[in-house]
Amino acid sequence: MAIQRRQLVEQVLDQLQQQISAGTYPPGSRLPTEAQLMEELGVGRSTVREAVRVLAHSGVLDVRQGDGTYVRAHPSAGEPLAQRLARAHAPDVHEVRRALEVEIARLAALRRTEVDIATLRRLGQQRRTALASNDGEAALDADIALHCALADATHNPVLADLYRAFATTLRGALAALWSERWPDETVADQHDTLVDAVIAGNPHAAAATVAHILDRHQDLLECVRPHKS
Repeated sequence: MAIQRRQLVEQVLDQLQQQISAGTYPPGSRLPTEAQLMEELGVGRSTVREAVRVLAHSGVLDVRQGDGTYVRAHPSAGEPLAQRLARAHAPDVHEVRRALEVEIARLAALRRTEVDIATLRRLGQQRRTALASNDGEAALDADIALHCALADATHNPVLADLYRAFATTLRGALAALWSERWPDETVADQHDTLVDAVIAGNPHAAAATVAHILDRHQDLLECVRPHKS
């Protein structure tokens, strides 16, 4: 598939997914005809057919020969995780982060090994050094690496893999936040406290420290993106 056509297909996929998510075409409803979609989206027949084929393959659409194309499920039901995370909003990312990281901290404190301890100490120091030197890229890399190491220290491969899949989206959200509000010393100190709690094998302190860190991030999010009344 040529690059230009592939980009058109991706654009049509995005538009159809947004319309289904917004309820324009709810589950059980029939999509407009191929000709109507071509006119509405301003693309050719082959582009519409390819987009419909992809959504049908992922379980979002049901193509019924001689009857039409019906919405089977919400796009996120068949959407690859990486693709879904790529369009996530910062507040949603923060809530998922809390759900993952509090349990990760608790389990890491219970299961960490000597190898994990050495890794956490090294990455914790790298994070603090990068923050102190105002090196944004290095600080982001060290922050994500530290939290991935905490996930690894749970010795739950599913949880660790899930967190790594989430980490790319988290890095983008943190980059946007830090570009407006650079982390202060309190956040840096709390990460040191987190590492110390995990090393000490104290699951309650580790989970509580992560919760405090995320409370601070929530405050920053609300300052940067105030809720509209």
